[in-house]
This record gives sequence, C-alpha cells and structure tokens, in this order.
Amino acid sequence: MVDLNINLNGLNLKNPVMTASGTFGYGEEFMDFFDISCLGGVLVKGTTLNHREGNPYPRMAETPQGMLNAVGLQNKGVHYFADTIYPRIKDIKTNMLVNVSGSTVDEYVETAKVVNSLENIPGIELNISCPNVKEGGMAFGTSCPSAVAVVNAVRKVYDKHLMVKLSPNVTDIAEIAKAVEDNGADSVSLINTLLGMAVNAKTRRPVLSTITGGLSGPAVKPIAIRMVWQVAQAVKIPIVGMGGIMNATDAIEFMLAGASAVQVGTANFIDPMVTVKIVEGIEQYCDENGFESASELIGAMQV
Repeated sequence: MVDLNINLNGLNLKNPVMTASGTFGYGEEFMDFFDISCLGGVLVKGTTLNHREGNPYPRMAETPQGMLNAVGLQNKGVHYFADTIYPRIKDIKTNMLVNVSGSTVDEYVETAKVVNSLENIPGIELNISCPNVKEGGMAFGTSCPSAVAVVNAVRKVYDKHLMVKLSPNVTDIAEIAKAVEDNGADSVSLINTLLGMAVNAKTRRPVLSTITGGLSGPAVKPIAIRMVWQVAQAVKIPIVGMGGIMNATDAIEFMLAGASAVQVGTANFIDPMVTVKIVEGIEQYCDENGFESASELIGAMQV
C-alpha cells in the first residue's frame, strides 16, 4: 500500500495532487463529477479585496498545445467570498486554499486578514504573478524588492500556511523564490502563466481584448519543469509545481525535478476527472517502481 501523504511544511495533503486557481472554480462546480475531498487540495478562484469585473471579452483563446487567457481576476471580492462562498465549502474534507491577489500591498494585506479569520481555510496562495491585470499582480512578482514587500506585509497579518505563486516572466526565478522564503513564505508554487499573444490573420487584429494574456497548457511544461528544478536548488521550503500537467506522468516528472506536490490547471477544462486519474497514476507508478511513499519521488531525478 503506497503512502500518498505529503507534508507541505505543516500543511498535510492526503496526496500530492491539487487544483490550480482559476481552473476549478470554488470546487463546487466539479462535485457532480467526483468527490473533490479525495484531492490533496483545491485552490479556489482568485480573490481580491474588492469586486472585479475582469477584462472585456474575448479573453480566452485556444493555441497549439495550450490556451491563452486574460480573464483578469473576475470575482466578487473577499467579503462576498467570506459571507457567501465560504459557508458552502468550509466542510469539504480537503485543504481549501484561497488564491489572494491585489493591486497594492495594502489590498493584499486586507484580503489576507479576512481569509485569516476563516477557520476552515488552512492557507492562502499569494498571487504576485498574474499577467492579466493592468496594475499590481505580476508587477509584484518580477523583482525581489516588490515581492519581498508583499510577502513581508502579508506574513505579519497571516498566521496560517503562506504559499507564494511565482511568475515565470523573470530573469532569475530562483532569486525571487529565495527572497520570499527569507521573508516568511511557507512554500512556493510555480509557474504561473507565461506572457503570450495571438493574432487573427483574417481580421488583422489581436485575438484577446487585452492584446496579451497568459499562456498555459502542455506548451509551457518544459519551461515549468526547468524552473521547478532551479528553484529546488535554491530553497529549502516545499515547491508546488504546475504548468502543462495533463496526466500522471507529467505530475511525476515535476516531483522528480523537486516539487513536493503539483497543481493541475488547464487539463481540468478538457477532462473534469483528470485529477482523480493523476492521483491513481501516481500511486500505480510508486507501486510498480518500488516507492513506498509519494514523498520518495521528491527530487529523485538522477543526474
């Protein structure tokens, strides 16, 4: 019997498979397909201090081996989440984490304060890396000083698990990972989407209303694994890897490169049962290859 449990720096996961924010709603949307409590964790939709309408349509486009999105963190704000969404999801028997974003340091802090008061939310994912908003977001994750400013401020008001989501749109992601570790991050998640764009040759116009957007899906996987490996050499805190994970083999590759757990994103749009299949696939791989626990996969790549 393979032990799938993962200890993410005090956050206990029943298995290493989580869902990526923005691709799984609030978890409720997938309840008709399977019992989501079987997952290691669910990252709910990006949440900001105030209501956001998001970007104008069109804001999603399919690309070869991937998807562009420029949704722009559409949500009704953290107080709506606390009053309306939280009561509906608080008793789900898995780690329900909130992805927190903002346009200013103060907005991150105030949002984190509200989430901190919610007893059954064991952690947040601090999104300093979103490329789909006009201000804030990725700007905080592209330099050490700005990343440190946000993490430091949030750490002072947030006393549960603090995961920081890193941007790939930087020169040295390991440097930023080390900086957030030194300022209180309990774990890091990477990568967020890569900045991309698409053009319609018939209309000679950009496909997205925002011109550029975030690229996700299989196309980004080699870059994501490389960055996970680089960060694993630089930090001691756990890494949650993501970027183009479509099946169990993809997830295992991330773990071998140094990830303690993974998040599945774009694949949820293709197959709502994909996360369950990935959990089963990791267990089968461990069983067939002599691993007694999933934790033995972490950083087990041979070089």
